[in-house]
Amino acid sequence: MRVLVVEDEARMARLIKRGLEEEGHAVDVASDGPDGLWMATENGYAAIVLDLMLPGFDGVELCRRLRTRGLWVPVLMLTARDAVGDRVRGLDAGADDYLVKPFSLLELAARLRALARRDDRARPAVLAAGDLSLDPATKQAWRGRAELQLSPKEFSLLEFFLRHPGTVLTRSQIVEAVWDFAYDASSNVVDQYVAYLRRKVDVPYGRHDIETVRGMGYRLRQPEPA
Repeated sequence: MRVLVVEDEARMARLIKRGLEEEGHAVDVASDGPDGLWMATENGYAAIVLDLMLPGFDGVELCRRLRTRGLWVPVLMLTARDAVGDRVRGLDAGADDYLVKPFSLLELAARLRALARRDDRARPAVLAAGDLSLDPATKQAWRGRAELQLSPKEFSLLEFFLRHPGTVLTRSQIVEAVWDFAYDASSNVVDQYVAYLRRKVDVPYGRHDIETVRGMGYRLRQPEPA
């Protein structure tokens, strides 16, 4: 999934970004309140990791402005303070959860997965289309009963396809969801990774479920109703 991290401390931002990318997520970073607000309103995110103390305006104000604009993307608030009052302020402003620094990156990733399932789109615990299935929490994927051995990016790409079965996904949409908004969409990285994924998901099973839609992008074939 695509995550926005709003954190002004550069070392902390790098650690969070690297940790989430190792989980297969696409991560954008903003370093102050105004930039965070702009990025959150201009791009679609599955979740936002938001520091409480930010230059420009703080995380509580940023969360409040997002909710005022009708943006209900799940927000996880970070704070170096463990005072109850700070947590209450964040939750009252519309945050969905919080973590007190220092925290485990594994816990952060687990909480983000839980939050991403809370939004108004269907996010079942296990995604499936035909005999393809994927569990975002355990990072496992299967073709029938056979477990697939995927790299983090291949897993994230398959997850994106399984969240949109039967939908034509452009290269730009795939780049934004699986990599990040600053990635060079003119490169052939999407084509390369679709090829890698096909070699593991389709070719060994004699299938052609990941289709090329000429001049448009790619589509995961929607299974025919029984």
